[in-house]
Amino acid sequence: MIEVKNISKNYGDQIAVNNVSFSIQQGEVVGFLGPNGAGKSTMMKIINSYISSDVGVVRVGGIDIFEDSVGAKRKIGYLPENNPLYTEMYIREYLEYVADIYKIPFSAIDVVIKQTGLTKESNKKISDLSKGYKQRVGLAAAIIHNPDYLILDEPTTGLDPNQIVEIRNLIKEFGKEKTVLLSTHIMQEVEAMCDRVIIINNGKLVVDENLDNFREEDTDTCRVVFDKEIELEILQSELKVEVFSSNSKKTYKFKHYEKSILKKLYEFSEKQNINIIEFKVSKKSLEDTFREFTT
Repeated sequence: MIEVKNISKNYGDQIAVNNVSFSIQQGEVVGFLGPNGAGKSTMMKIINSYISSDVGVVRVGGIDIFEDSVGAKRKIGYLPENNPLYTEMYIREYLEYVADIYKIPFSAIDVVIKQTGLTKESNKKISDLSKGYKQRVGLAAAIIHNPDYLILDEPTTGLDPNQIVEIRNLIKEFGKEKTVLLSTHIMQEVEAMCDRVIIINNGKLVVDENLDNFREEDTDTCRVVFDKEIELEILQSELKVEVFSSNSKKTYKFKHYEKSILKKLYEFSEKQNINIIEFKVSKKSLEDTFREFTT
């Protein structure tokens, strides 16, 4: 389990992370989202004890990362956003170096080379690899010691569509036994790999929600436009709905959970002597939620 409690981090006058708290259970794959500069990479570096926070507590597998950073790192596999590699080394040479750091047998190298699809390239120098294959080397180094927790910052950057599918499947397989926190800007990746999504904006946690909530077939968003103004309170009272957005007194958005909403709207319009000039239903989407909380 990863436990993050009241973490804050400032860089001078700039607030990078502002009182963030969340927990991730064993076996969860969680998407960590936010616009550029939101604090995602800073938060991931703190969890990995690469940098310290100003206040707060982080525990990984019950270990306080600030009290025993080495013990915590043994449990974590980390792929940073910039994927630092020793490019003058050969793939196997580099992975031997990483295995030696973790004091694990070199037999683990063949396992991760196969897992990450590096078999055909395994005798090449890292500098000769494409960006996609360099990313695979970084992922191989992150999982070589069979960690319980994976922290992946933009893990599919630079991969072609076929490679992305392979890495997605690999991450999903890891998620069956391990805890995974991954950062990405690609909503389809979150929907394909994750159980849950956490969104931060300006250093603050703004959304922590199960992905199933974005897949419920009976939960829709309605947009209705009337030809005359109607008060918000009247609409909510008569339709028994929660209006969550209103651009004007003629245009409203709201959630509903029943198929008879259109009939109710027409009955309401007749009662109020107004006309419906537009009605649209759309499913709640992760992308819409991201834009709602980050723009």
